[in-house]
Amino acid sequence: MSSRTKAPEDAEIEAMIMGLYDDIHPFFKAYEVGYADSAIHFYGVPQIDPKMVHQYLWPKLTAKGYQLSFTKELGEDVLVVSPIQEVPERIWINVLLAVATVFTTMFAGATMFGVDIFSEPSQFTKGLPFTLAIMFVLGSHEMGHYMAAKMHGMRTSLPYFIPFPTIIGTMGAVIKHRGIIPDRKALFDVAVAGPLVGIVASVIVTFIGLSLPPVEYIITPGNMVLDIQVPLLFQAINTISGNTVETMHPVAFAGWVGMLVTVLNLLPSGQLDGGHIVRAMLGERAKHVSMAMPFILGCLGLYVIFVLQQNGGIWMFWSIFLLLFALAGHPRTLNDDIKLDNRRMALGIGTFILGLLCFTLVPFTLVIT
Repeated sequence: MSSRTKAPEDAEIEAMIMGLYDDIHPFFKAYEVGYADSAIHFYGVPQIDPKMVHQYLWPKLTAKGYQLSFTKELGEDVLVVSPIQEVPERIWINVLLAVATVFTTMFAGATMFGVDIFSEPSQFTKGLPFTLAIMFVLGSHEMGHYMAAKMHGMRTSLPYFIPFPTIIGTMGAVIKHRGIIPDRKALFDVAVAGPLVGIVASVIVTFIGLSLPPVEYIITPGNMVLDIQVPLLFQAINTISGNTVETMHPVAFAGWVGMLVTVLNLLPSGQLDGGHIVRAMLGERAKHVSMAMPFILGCLGLYVIFVLQQNGGIWMFWSIFLLLFALAGHPRTLNDDIKLDNRRMALGIGTFILGLLCFTLVPFTLVIT
């Protein structure tokens, strides 16, 4: 193996190059090597299908803190390996947002327990059961993504909770992916993990909530009440638990919220979880599904509003929202030609079926008493 550009004399750098060469050589026979701007350029000939080189080398090099790209320079195959530039984790931001969300959800939960926050602000701690339930549901969803990403050697952040003065005190939680996605299998595993873990968490919380005594409300004229419809999965849990009370405990409501969040995340469009899943399953053909979803939701919203004469605003909003997602498209994975196996395809179909079990045509309606 010769050197195309003069490598540094530093023994540590030379040892690094040789260590990488030992990993690369079984899959890519290098006859020359260059070093520039902290990147190592291996010039050579693939020993396996070029499309599979990344699949085999990605976990090995990522574990050592390197990223790679496979390119051509003047007709030559070149593997470019460079150190991953780690972005310093500012954990304090995650902690700060989580603490803020604890307070906002606790205030929201306290109102569900009949507390007048404005006249009795010190009673906000009564909303703690709802806080624990909703943060468990939302946090489980994001941690599902996080753990799956780590298993594939992908770089991702811890969950960021979003405090916001909504009826539940939050806009949910998100994680940030950094760097490239190695292949469609990794894309699928990371995307599907969140909804599946989130559904399990929602089921657990719903069972607990339905076992608790309902909260008695004093409804005064002129107040706004949230009238919700429950999906098939919630109805099944309700039947199994033997619950016959119409009033829902706030903890059970957190389970209902988790199911609604699952439905919205599984919409197969853009870069929602459902968009990632269908992209991994269908490849480039997924763009047709992604572009069709805003139209389908728009029609659904109009049907609910004008035919059923009920609240279809949520579907009209998501129709517009998804259109922006769909127009943005979906990036290709590094090894986009590697298709999913039958087991993952079946799991993907099963996940969408679970999503349908969490679906309600009119999730909620605001009623003035």
